[in-house]
Amino acid sequence: MEKIFRLIKKLIPKRLFSALQPSYHYSLAFLGAVRYGFPSRKITVIGVTGTKGKSSVTEFLNSILESGGKKTAMVNGIRFKIGEKSRPNLFKMTMPGRMFIQKKLREAVNAKCEYFILEITSEGAKQFRNKFIDLDGLIFTNLSPEHIESHGSYEKYRDAKLSIAHALENSPKKNRFIVANSDDKEGVRFLNISVENKLPFSLKDAAPYNAIAEGISFTFQGEHIASRLPGTFNVYNALAASVCAKHLGIVTKNIRAGVESLKSIRGRMEKVDQGQPFGVYIDYAHTADSLEQAYQSLEGRRLICVLGSTGGGRDKWKRPLMGEMADKYCSEIILTNEDPYDENPNNIINDVKNGIKNHTPKIILDRRTAIRTALRSANKGDAVIITGKGSDPYIMGPNGQKTPWDDARIAREELKK
Repeated sequence: MEKIFRLIKKLIPKRLFSALQPSYHYSLAFLGAVRYGFPSRKITVIGVTGTKGKSSVTEFLNSILESGGKKTAMVNGIRFKIGEKSRPNLFKMTMPGRMFIQKKLREAVNAKCEYFILEITSEGAKQFRNKFIDLDGLIFTNLSPEHIESHGSYEKYRDAKLSIAHALENSPKKNRFIVANSDDKEGVRFLNISVENKLPFSLKDAAPYNAIAEGISFTFQGEHIASRLPGTFNVYNALAASVCAKHLGIVTKNIRAGVESLKSIRGRMEKVDQGQPFGVYIDYAHTADSLEQAYQSLEGRRLICVLGSTGGGRDKWKRPLMGEMADKYCSEIILTNEDPYDENPNNIINDVKNGIKNHTPKIILDRRTAIRTALRSANKGDAVIITGKGSDPYIMGPNGQKTPWDDARIAREELKK
């Protein structure tokens, strides 16, 4: 049936389809729910939304719930998981189409999973991918400008995120809850929705806490918790998952075990270790703010960065801001290709370069060569940080061209050489 919808889409003139697009996406969402028997009604569904940290929060929450003896399913930007079975997300899409998610919900119900953890994006909400998914709870991480060209303004982007909270508000489930970052300026908007349980969290709730390149430690309800994952942002991520898990009845010792058993997250400050005398990190950082936080997490080291900035044809406004962050924190800057799509890669790099005033960046379009150059420039005690792709499986080129890719794999191969 979905193939028929796609065929109709191809036959309709683009201008007409743009006008009909909301109805098209809504219809597909309804069709998926009907086809798989509205499976979200039969399982506890927890959504996670925000600009940064969504995938990490889903992974922390999954690990904690499993430590508490719960059987889980999960769809995020990194992987798809049903019980013990897991496979990478190779769609180049954090939140896949409506049929796919409904199918995964049905598989989770059939596998007798107790919880379904779903990363929900603004683009997904804009295209109704979360429609007819009855939420029990929602975690809000933070909000900063992103996808502005797609949504039209920051306010419209924010409202797309808020529509997810309103979906929770309208869910027929009982005892709905929202976990929201009260340190974020938009947190109050999420906490103002009408649900039975409102659970704010703040960095002060984790005090005393510590965040260094070797990892984080924090306190949660009297329990000292440590993690190998670096950065203050991971204190937030772990705290959000912990607050949610506590509400779901997971005891504090299992929360600690869940956080501490998560040794790494694919493409999220993922450490690549081949025995070299310097650090190598892979991170998805896709905003100036997230880039700054990634750099700050490695404070005290001489930083060498491989930076591609934004994908082609989108969010051009933030390119020089990304360059500014590299200029501020890094000793060596290598600008390279990321996802140019149909835009000239040199134009993207020049936009990033405009934000760099104090360094002379190296421009190496071939991403493997850029990574190799960064690794060869590193000395003992330095850190090489490769950002933009994270766990993304492809480099997206012109005319829909896909080049299979994995920053971590490439880094390992180059280190072995």
